[in-house]
Amino acid sequence: MCAATNEQIEVVDCDSHIMEPANLWTDYLEHEFKSRAIRVEENDGVEKLIIGEKVVLQGILAGLGGANIPRAKLFTSGYKYADGCPEASYLPQQRIVLLDSWNVQKGVLFPTICILPFPTDDQKLASAYCRAYNTWLIDFCKDIGDRVIPIAVLNWHDIDTAAAEFDRCIAAGFKGVFVPPETVGDKRPGHPDFDPIWSRCQEADIPGCFHVIVRFEGAAVPFRSWHTQSGSIGPTFTFGMGPVGQLVPAIASVVVDGLFDRFERLKVVSVEAGAGYAPYLMDRLNEKHHFFEFASPLKLKPGEYIQRNCYFVAEPEERTIDNVLELVGEDRVLWGSDYPHIDSRLDARELIDASLANLSLERRQAVLGNNARAVFGC
Repeated sequence: MCAATNEQIEVVDCDSHIMEPANLWTDYLEHEFKSRAIRVEENDGVEKLIIGEKVVLQGILAGLGGANIPRAKLFTSGYKYADGCPEASYLPQQRIVLLDSWNVQKGVLFPTICILPFPTDDQKLASAYCRAYNTWLIDFCKDIGDRVIPIAVLNWHDIDTAAAEFDRCIAAGFKGVFVPPETVGDKRPGHPDFDPIWSRCQEADIPGCFHVIVRFEGAAVPFRSWHTQSGSIGPTFTFGMGPVGQLVPAIASVVVDGLFDRFERLKVVSVEAGAGYAPYLMDRLNEKHHFFEFASPLKLKPGEYIQRNCYFVAEPEERTIDNVLELVGEDRVLWGSDYPHIDSRLDARELIDASLANLSLERRQAVLGNNARAVFGC
């Protein structure tokens, strides 16, 4: 258990996850789509995750979570999906027990299965998957008040339907929206076609959250060519480089595409790629914009949008947080545990305390909770 400090800092974990119950979509999906529900099936002892009637993962479903299992055993000892789902990952009251044990007052909740890309061209089905998850999350939150901060999931391939669903989620008290850190079709996330979502974020004063996704046909998609048939480069590379390869271009693209000129009060959050890249990206874009401003006209320098509109979730063992606060802004950095995913740690709270130990009280308070309350309005 993490002991409370005499500073009485209210702590907010800005990257935690739900492990969706395997029956979520069979229970919550609208009747016309139930026969194509997202589900876990088992054949001859092998589990299969089925989305859009396609098998997207089999045999190693415990690895979708797994923070409670030794990693070396996770894929070799016959663990099932349920084994990788500790109770706090899907039971509301157990989530409170976990938060209390960590001395964390609130946790931002992202999905697990529902941020995997849906392998279907049926956009009505994809939108129904999102509605079912959001409805289940509303029920999850009912009995635990404001201890959790729900993040909506939308089908960005059907923007009109997504906008209507986002309105429902905002009315239900959701405090952010998941944004895929990749192109949607042939459109970057800053394309004007997505303005109905961005305008709602600005009007409701809630952030768009770029969160890492996993594609099982090449988990570190931006570096797929490095995964050769001569032998796997391994999970250290995949989990280390994949998030950076997704979040750096996602944040850079919305800056240079002028999204923040159209929506000056919009907030976006970079989740699960750390915060350390923010000063580098800011300086890198500024330097190149000096030469190529004519090709990407903006009202401000690229780095000024990063300092004004963007926030970064630090990981528990980052050593450069103070540098990011100094160069990007004291209100720009949050922290997250990634609980209960395979690359998260159950001692995340102690680790972030250690990473912040040499910072001023004001900066510790900012990273641990004050910045999160400003971003999410919680």
